[in-house]
Amino acid sequence: MTTITPETPESPVPEPPVCESPAPGAPTRALPVVEPFVPGASVPEETCSEAGGPAKGRTGRVIRNEATTEIPVHLLFRDGPDPVPLRLRPVVVGRRQGPGEQPRLRRPVAERPLPLPPVDPDLVERPARVLPGGAGVLAGLCGAAGCVATSWWAGVLPPLVAGALGLPGPPGATGLGPAQWAGYAAAGTLGLFGFGGLARGRTGRAWVLGMFGRYRGSVRRTGLLWVNPLLLRRRVDVRLRHWRSEPMQAADHSGVALRVVVLVVWRVRDTARVTLGVEDHETYVRECVEAALLRVPMEAPGAVRGAPDTVQDALTRLVAADAAPVGIEVFSVRPVRVEYAPEVAAVMHRRRIAVLDAQHRASVLTSVVDSVEDTVTRLTTRGLVELDDYERKMLVKDLTVAFCAGRGETGP
Repeated sequence: MTTITPETPESPVPEPPVCESPAPGAPTRALPVVEPFVPGASVPEETCSEAGGPAKGRTGRVIRNEATTEIPVHLLFRDGPDPVPLRLRPVVVGRRQGPGEQPRLRRPVAERPLPLPPVDPDLVERPARVLPGGAGVLAGLCGAAGCVATSWWAGVLPPLVAGALGLPGPPGATGLGPAQWAGYAAAGTLGLFGFGGLARGRTGRAWVLGMFGRYRGSVRRTGLLWVNPLLLRRRVDVRLRHWRSEPMQAADHSGVALRVVVLVVWRVRDTARVTLGVEDHETYVRECVEAALLRVPMEAPGAVRGAPDTVQDALTRLVAADAAPVGIEVFSVRPVRVEYAPEVAAVMHRRRIAVLDAQHRASVLTSVVDSVEDTVTRLTTRGLVELDDYERKMLVKDLTVAFCAGRGETGP
């Protein structure tokens, strides 16, 4: 055996390696040779060979044997500083799915919000200036009275009307002159403005007022009102409304085409933005619903309970976010009917029929085979007939054909 003598600080000169010669007739075996590492010492050129003698050509100090790789000794016995910590990256080890194991549910990825359309910050609903209806009625009556007084002054008032009103004859009637025409114009204008501005406000309805393309305010009051007749009025329905859509295109998690009918509950929150910020707010709501259906995967018919609620929340959130900038408040977008597309339904129907037909054929064949086996077994066990292999095969064939033909005739 090789003697390993560790080097001490008192012996700076290393001893040459000791090699043992194998005994006569013994198998040759490589013995481990250990050479200590001495800083600054020269490297010998000789080491022990596998046969026990010196060998040249190796310049490193290593530990070597038949079962290990070559390891430098100075890496094993060095007195170095503390190990430097290495920063390791996180490693995700893939896990293979076992047989019969259900796939893990992935963590839902948050949808990236879409940029909202810009809205004019000055376009916000504000109340318009209106007067009670009594003021308009009073102004109209004053205008009518002014016209009657001007006609009496000009002497053109009919005697029947003057007698009915109890008016005496006009003193010094001079006919229609510039002063009388001015009186007619003032009284007629007052009457037109008084009676022409009368309006009736209804519950659940509002007016958006504008003049020369500029927004002047909204009216949500009810009852008899007086509104400036020079303003343009646009009626808006602010009641809670619902809309049942026609079948729209959608898809499930696997990309299978579906047809979905949704029920949308919404109402107008800002009459100014609804009227002036979008061309047709009802069409806008429909297009928002259609776009949301293409973004949210629907649940196929027959899904587990609770899945429709998740789909409803996602649809409501998307449609409400798209419709809020134009002054529409969406309360719910609820799928009321989900069905497969006609082409998908036709393929599934054919596949279902094929499966049922295959199951029926398998059941018929099993019944026929059991009947043939039972018949042949009874004939042979009771000793009614003695059959060799060829006769048994022919009997089984004939019985099978007979049973199958009989079932085909009596089957539906």
